Amino acid sequence: MHASRASQRRGYRSELRLTSAPGPLAFAPMALDTLEKLRAAVRDVPDFPKKGIVFKDITPVLSDPVLFHASIDLFLDRCRGRKIDKIVGIDARGFLFGSAVAYELGVGFVPIRKRGKLPFQTEIASYSLEYGEAEMEMHIDAIDAGEQVVLVDDLLATGGTSAAAAVLIRKAGGQLLEAQFLIELEFLHGRKQLEPTPVISFLKY
Repeated sequence: MHASRASQRRGYRSELRLTSAPGPLAFAPMALDTLEKLRAAVRDVPDFPKKGIVFKDITPVLSDPVLFHASIDLFLDRCRGRKIDKIVGIDARGFLFGSAVAYELGVGFVPIRKRGKLPFQTEIASYSLEYGEAEMEMHIDAIDAGEQVVLVDDLLATGGTSAAAAVLIRKAGGQLLEAQFLIELEFLHGRKQLEPTPVISFLKY
């Protein structure tokens, strides 16, 4: 059973190699097929968490072992061959992808959380909501000055939380190499909030 699962995983890893990285994305034909399978697995949930919003539900991707491996490999293929010291993930689904990527690369993982969720001394950055503001925080000792960092999250929408994460990384003296997302809602123009950081997304809507 384990051998069969490992064989499946190796097969998907070979499919997902980028033909040119870390520059513009260029997928092999088999990888494009895998991207379509990932896209088909993302479930639209209307009126969640409130009326008028169509929520992109990635839990079908997470529950499928082959697709989950495939999604992690997309991030890994952007990171391999680069000098990276830390992977930063955003509360909460960014933890699912970011920690797996950090483990595979053999580098540290840094969680950025909503305010009040981290126990040690933190730096805080605010971001705008439809009504008012919210805050994200990161431990002050999570990133050393000069460390090279990649930001990983499941979805880029308006870019508020990601921009706050970028502020925290830079406050600590980290060098933000790239922000990577499984999904991007392009019509919300969230990547503008992250300029001048390079932004990579794999499934665009």
